[in-house]
Amino acid sequence: MTLQDTVALVTGAGRGLGREIAIGLARDGARVGLLSRSRDSLEDTARACADAGAPATAVVPADVTDRAAVTAAAATVERDLGPIDLLVANAGLRDPEPAAPWDVDPDTWWQVVTTNLRGVQLLDHTVLPGMIARGQGRVLHVGSGMGQRPVPDWSAYSVSKAAVARLTDTIAAALVGTGVTVIEVSPGLVRTDMTETMWGPPEEQPWNDLALMVTAVRRFAAGELDALHGRFVHAAKDDLDALVAAAGAITSADARTLRLRTYGKDDPLG
Repeated sequence: MTLQDTVALVTGAGRGLGREIAIGLARDGARVGLLSRSRDSLEDTARACADAGAPATAVVPADVTDRAAVTAAAATVERDLGPIDLLVANAGLRDPEPAAPWDVDPDTWWQVVTTNLRGVQLLDHTVLPGMIARGQGRVLHVGSGMGQRPVPDWSAYSVSKAAVARLTDTIAAALVGTGVTVIEVSPGLVRTDMTETMWGPPEEQPWNDLALMVTAVRRFAAGELDALHGRFVHAAKDDLDALVAAAGAITSADARTLRLRTYGKDDPLG
């Protein structure tokens, strides 16, 4: 596939998943804006993107929870590379260690939620108006299966990713008819600095192939997943071709969105 003339902004691009996504987009010919808090790690990613064939990159150190910094970063990317066609909202934190929700320091808990939710909302707020005005664009929220079920030992991460799921389908409903598409994609359990020690000894974990997530992002960037607008996709478990083929059934219901489960036909919320 080719992403020539595509401008992508990838957050959390200094390492791990964000770095690999940026390199994958660069390999397809995209011009890539790289956002993270560390300039050194971003410059390393920029070199890797250039080696992969990116025609241009923009290094923009910023904290995704800082509204002014996000606004300035997006402006820098558009000044240096052109209007943003693809936003990959990937930057995130996890709880520092497993603990019951009431045992987590509240300030630490909210820092995780703020990064994972406010960071995504600020980026959407900054980038979407331009996409809507141009009548085209794609936004990908990096989600998690942990947002689809309660995970008591990692409550801040689980709650924040559930909120991102609701943000995704809420924005999707508002975007209908604008030409702009949004989806949420989970990489599954991939080995990065953030996840390496979450579940025990790394050598004992059933790691998923990170390349599957990169492929899902590339295919979304190329427009191949637009039929899944507003839906949750699991890169490690889903057959993307089969999912797109089933998109009519998926999008005609509440499938792949965050919803309350009723207890049966007598449930007044049914």
